[in-house]
Amino acid sequence: MKEYKRSQNQQKIVDGMNKVYEKLIEFKKRKNSELVILKDNKIVRVKP
Repeated sequence: MKEYKRSQNQQKIVDGMNKVYEKLIEFKKRKNSELVILKDNKIVRVKP
C-alpha cells in the first residue's frame, strides 16, 4: 500500500473534519434525531 504524506494545511483540515463529525454525533444524540447516511448507494437513517 502506498503511503501518502499530507502537508500541514491538509492535516489541519482532516483534523477539523474529524472534530466536526464528533460534534455532529454528539448533537444528534442530544436532540435524539436521526442521522442520514449513504450506504451502498442507498440513503439510510440511523439512530445515533
